[in-house]
Amino acid sequence: MNAEDFLSIQKERVNGFLDVYLLSETVKPESIHKAIRYSVFSGGKRFRAGLCIAACEAFNGDSERVLPVASGIELIHTYSLIHDDLPCMDDDDLRRGKPTLHRVFGENIAVLAGDALNALAFNLVSLAGDCRLIRVLADAIGTLGMIGGQVADVESEGRSDIGGNDVYFIHTRKTAALIRASMEMGAMTAGAPQDQIYIAGEFGSLVGLAFQIVDDILDIESSDEVLGKDVGSDQQQDKATYPKVFGLDRSKEIARTTIDDARAVLTKLNGEKGILDELARFVISRVY
Repeated sequence: MNAEDFLSIQKERVNGFLDVYLLSETVKPESIHKAIRYSVFSGGKRFRAGLCIAACEAFNGDSERVLPVASGIELIHTYSLIHDDLPCMDDDDLRRGKPTLHRVFGENIAVLAGDALNALAFNLVSLAGDCRLIRVLADAIGTLGMIGGQVADVESEGRSDIGGNDVYFIHTRKTAALIRASMEMGAMTAGAPQDQIYIAGEFGSLVGLAFQIVDDILDIESSDEVLGKDVGSDQQQDKATYPKVFGLDRSKEIARTTIDDARAVLTKLNGEKGILDELARFVISRVY
């Protein structure tokens, strides 16, 4: 099975689970539940959920037990995108080919929808009955993870003195931290030993870094129609990106090398890892 087929299957599973879990749009206050469903089901690859499930399956874990965990990770990712699109952040008009949440429901509801998804995500992850998962997720999205990376990203806009260490710091936290956590949480849910959980996390970190570098590249080379979001916004806002620091060709080379490193780490992982290798290769070949 290739990566896109695997992600398609897992996306259907995750969407089906979340459709049952999330409250109906008819539940008061209707506006927040409509907003949540608008963002959660607006599309997306469910890449982080797919990695989590693949990591669990690599260690012969329970595919049903990991489903709430993987779904919770996707809710965190969705919340981060909602807040990232806000006028006080990137001020984007398009996400996954649709108007961003704040453009449809207003900034106040968008902020609250993101907050709600954060809470709902931890509720879902708790269903696995392993408090280690809560700690890993909290660390991944806190000030030493996703939030910290986002702060550095915002504070780096427009600066001419940004270097390789700066963009590495931002990308490994803003994007790679949650992708690392996805791998670790999948392995944990399967009962993998600690050394294998660490290896899974290292693989996730490298894949996550490459994922964001490719995002930087696609922001230059792709189109709104293909990517489903506002292309060129990084350059317009003078964001700290790999192409800004290293140029386009060198950034592509770094992304390829990073995936090669990830695949080398993967050889140390016990169990069935074919689909994880496919997912790593998908990162470097994707066009959206």
